[in-house]
Amino acid sequence: MQVSNEELANKSGNFAGPNGQHQSGNGQPQARQPHSQSTMSLDRSDQVWTWSADEHLAGFAVWREMIWEICSYRELLGQLVLRDIRIRYKQAIMGFAWALLMPLLIVAAGCLVKIALAHASGDNVDLPRVAGMSIKALGWAFFAGSIGFAANSLASNMSLVTKVYFPRELFPFSAVITQLIDTCVGGGFLLILLGFFARISISVHWLWAVPVMLLLIAITAAAALVLSCANVFFRDVKYIVQIVLTFGIFFTPVFYEPELFGPHGSFIMMLNPLAPILEAFRLAIVEQHNLLLPVVAESHDGVQFATWHIGFLVYSAVISVGGFLWAWRYFHKMEFLFAEYV
Repeated sequence: MQVSNEELANKSGNFAGPNGQHQSGNGQPQARQPHSQSTMSLDRSDQVWTWSADEHLAGFAVWREMIWEICSYRELLGQLVLRDIRIRYKQAIMGFAWALLMPLLIVAAGCLVKIALAHASGDNVDLPRVAGMSIKALGWAFFAGSIGFAANSLASNMSLVTKVYFPRELFPFSAVITQLIDTCVGGGFLLILLGFFARISISVHWLWAVPVMLLLIAITAAAALVLSCANVFFRDVKYIVQIVLTFGIFFTPVFYEPELFGPHGSFIMMLNPLAPILEAFRLAIVEQHNLLLPVVAESHDGVQFATWHIGFLVYSAVISVGGFLWAWRYFHKMEFLFAEYV
């Protein structure tokens, strides 16, 4: 049974609006007031929002408000995720099996590219390289899929945005969580295949995948927040996103390793914040490498250079976490303008 927008509006309507007034499904569009004009506190006993016009929220109080809002509306977030999953696979013959098939299609395309490059250079195609490419392709599929759905998540749900009050960031967050569920299902199936064909065994270094995955989620959520917000004001954004995602995979080391470009080229390639994250997945899961230790390669002219260093991951961590915090705060500032651009 599909969860309709009206049902979601009723669920979100169980909470009072930011002005302390209950918003019904037929209420007028209500935008959040800027923090410079008023502040908000929450009575946890009955979830009633009260505002004080004499004070303003600043510093950690703003973050407490933002985090508490998400926690208060966690049930609505769950309903949005369920709705997105049902809509995505509604009337699909294969149903949820597409969550398994889509990563495999990306891997198959990567294998063809890998084989073509190997034949062109006269090298053999070894299974560890194909396995590493498969892991990185799955990470890219999560990033691209999340951004693709999140970019238009606000614009396509404006009927909800203007009816009732709830945190608008629930829409891009639900898009990321929905894609994360698909990725976890596809990733589990992919690991089984890699263990069977590439003989990859479980290692203690797989534990690195947990913090690396958190970084991937953070940078994906940051991009989702910014792009979904921008698409409300400029509807061209969703088309630009599709173009960037189409060609972005060729500028990210998914189907190849950074050392292919030599000392300077590999360093430039690793400046892409996604590159160290995807390489960390490959090294930890396929190569079973301790990410604290460097990886050194040798160029054609005999020059040795580091293709991996923990500093690369620290660089991505700073951009991912810092970008997420900035994007969430920026989204929180701008969302009171959304109703004006319907």
